[in-house]
Amino acid sequence: MTPAPAPGVRTVIGVDVGSGPLREADHLIHDLVTRLALPPAVIACTHPVRTGPRPHLAVSLALPDGDTARAVWRRLTAHLAATAPEAGAALGTLRHGPHEPARAAARAAGEHAERTSGRAVVYPGADRLTGTLTLERLLADTAVDDVTVLGTPGPPAPTTRIDTRGHVRPTWRGGRLTLALSPAPGGLLAPFEVPNPTPCCADHG
Repeated sequence: MTPAPAPGVRTVIGVDVGSGPLREADHLIHDLVTRLALPPAVIACTHPVRTGPRPHLAVSLALPDGDTARAVWRRLTAHLAATAPEAGAALGTLRHGPHEPARAAARAAGEHAERTSGRAVVYPGADRLTGTLTLERLLADTAVDDVTVLGTPGPPAPTTRIDTRGHVRPTWRGGRLTLALSPAPGGLLAPFEVPNPTPCCADHG
């Protein structure tokens, strides 16, 4: 018997253009968000690809519903066909491009649909995460569900202040979008992932 598709599998598109470092994958996501006119509800993630001739990153785009996903799929595949014929993409049972990148794209889409893996770059409320704000505000204003603090067993107080550094990349863990934090100067917390060398695409906001 064929297993039932994971919830959301028909609304998550995977894309593999062979992006190298995280900054390059982040730039690709911002470019696709703009170029494909993706809706504000989109959640876009990076995923490591460890198969093939070299490790690299694929990306996934979670859309709010099937109709939106299919419309984006048509725009995306036309764009890839014209600009990146070596790239692969996947949506449900649909595939585009050569076998290996299409397979990696499908894997990224599946991880995102199951919410087991994926580092979120674009998500609802991400544009509000600038400067310093409280944990309570971060959780209330964005799609981030939880936070963890390295070396600390319990959650921080809601009034704990977080220095966002303009670079907040939560990840899917056990079905929840979770942000890893670490202690920062001045008694603050900050995202564990440090911008390298500076936040990507500062003018994309």
